[in-house]
Amino acid sequence: MLRRLGEGLASVGLFGRNIATPEQLGALTAQLRAERDDVLVAIDEEGGDVTRLEVRTGSSFPGNLALGAVDDPELTRAVARELGRRLAECGVNLNWAPSADVNSNPDNPVIGVRSFGAEPGLVARHTAAYIEGLQGAGVAACTKHFPGHGDTAVDSHHSLPRIDAGLDTLTARELVPFRAAVAAGTKAVMSAHILLPALDPDLPATLSPAALHGLLRRPVADGGLGFDGMIVTDGMEMRAIADAYGIERGSVLAIAAGADAICVGGGLADEGTVLRLRDALVSAVIEGRLAEERLAEAAARVRGLGEWTRRSGGPRAAHGIEPAAGVGLAAARRALRVTPAGTSYEPVTGPAYVATFTPVANIAVGEETPWGVGAELARLRPGTGAATYGRQDAEARGVHGLIEYMLDTAGDRRIVAVVRDVHRHPWMADALDALLTARPETVVVEMGVPQAPPVGAPHIATHGAARVCGRAAAEVIVGNGAGDHPGD
Repeated sequence: MLRRLGEGLASVGLFGRNIATPEQLGALTAQLRAERDDVLVAIDEEGGDVTRLEVRTGSSFPGNLALGAVDDPELTRAVARELGRRLAECGVNLNWAPSADVNSNPDNPVIGVRSFGAEPGLVARHTAAYIEGLQGAGVAACTKHFPGHGDTAVDSHHSLPRIDAGLDTLTARELVPFRAAVAAGTKAVMSAHILLPALDPDLPATLSPAALHGLLRRPVADGGLGFDGMIVTDGMEMRAIADAYGIERGSVLAIAAGADAICVGGGLADEGTVLRLRDALVSAVIEGRLAEERLAEAAARVRGLGEWTRRSGGPRAAHGIEPAAGVGLAAARRALRVTPAGTSYEPVTGPAYVATFTPVANIAVGEETPWGVGAELARLRPGTGAATYGRQDAEARGVHGLIEYMLDTAGDRRIVAVVRDVHRHPWMADALDALLTARPETVVVEMGVPQAPPVGAPHIATHGAARVCGRAAAEVIVGNGAGDHPGD
């Protein structure tokens, strides 16, 4: 890849597998920049559940839903600025964040806590604050997933989602945060692999001239969003595109539709993939399927963003910002909602038993990032035990058999049940109901979208599964500051 940078490759995307420590990441980006000083080094660092900087430990920052629950744009701006400072310090200058999706479908399997919330105005003000904070640290923001992935019940990593909302609904809901993002000066926008028949009955947004050129680029006076920055696709190896079009043809169609940069690599793409995409674009120009002027325009936008980051970003940008090391934990504490509010409960004073009901992680989050409250609670209450239980355990033992096994293992220790989007997983809801019937004093911690009615003694909603969210919940469980986190 270093040779390809010298030959004209303008951007490199890094994933969790490429990162071991901040020092190693800084050395890697310096090596890339030695080949090309305006190279865009991109990363998928949303904070919260989706982290690459801290993929092996869990994030020091809560994600979007927690920030939306607090609803303090200044806090969101401060979190994004500190996150941007850390990225800049490591030489990363383009962040594929924030997610500006309005999570209007609570059963959404891929957005959920990655969204600031379900209300367009709230999502819009926090999207703008995040962009201002991140770009204030010299890191370009890439607002995603245009024109909005929130009203889907399908994960585009696996299949093509479809949103049947009319244009009036899209304008009043999905597009509100993206208009705010453009007004806030976002340097990039990422397209979504979703089909919206109201915009284009045939092509997903990433491949649709109507969505990218006709809506995102169109001047505001003509009803568009008036965005003139870089458009980048979501991962082209995602099955919503790859299954129907293949990544070579899909990439040609995306550039023709108005995208400026192709994202590929989440599926372990190698140099051969890059060369195949290059050759597909060249062939499309030669054969008249892609206008040479469109390709040149796309390249100019990528170079333009690279030049902005060369002037504004990098480690020198980080040196001018005062570190705010505690802002992530402070935000996680403020985001907690404890039910019932205003009543006392018996804190955990001795070793506990943490039972984590684990759904299958979506690909954006990944399986390797730890989550939960077990490690943090064990730090506060030595002797605490922990175990994870999945759907296969409930099916193998039966719900009641699973709970009997859990009770035998827990012994006389207080049980803390940790769930994630319990409203989306019937097996999890059944297991939790059976556990609470047997042990009503069980503490319940919901680390996903708190959609189901709160149960437990108490019920703690963290609005995300970042490491700091687990720490904040553990503090409440042991009685430290429970009164500081009122319920809704």
